[in-house]
Amino acid sequence: QVQLVESGGGLVQAGGSLRLSCAASGRTFSSNGMGWFRQAPGKERQFVAAISGTGRSTDYADSVKGRFTISRDNAKNLVYLQMNSLKPEDTALYYCAAAYGSGGYVNRYSYNYWGQGTQVTVSS
Repeated sequence: QVQLVESGGGLVQAGGSLRLSCAASGRTFSSNGMGWFRQAPGKERQFVAAISGTGRSTDYADSVKGRFTISRDNAKNLVYLQMNSLKPEDTALYYCAAAYGSGGYVNRYSYNYWGQGTQVTVSS
């Protein structure tokens, strides 16, 4: 079992930055691929970024490439999402997710554990 707790969301102006954190507990953290997803009201949950268990492989949605960076600290059981140059369309509830496998997965159905989410609101 893996428990995930996100933090770091908030209200920011367009062009600003936020760093989300995800604290994981439970089984061996470095064996889990991790991902960030987001869901805006009335929309489906969408992939944002993923990172493999070792941290050597990452993947990003086209809409956030060059602006967001995913990273992890396996010694501290933490995953981060650094978000720069934020836009109003980035407004959503952001979820951290952990997979049984060690890859960085784009498909949300590859993830077995989910946090409760942290709200990010970007004003124009």
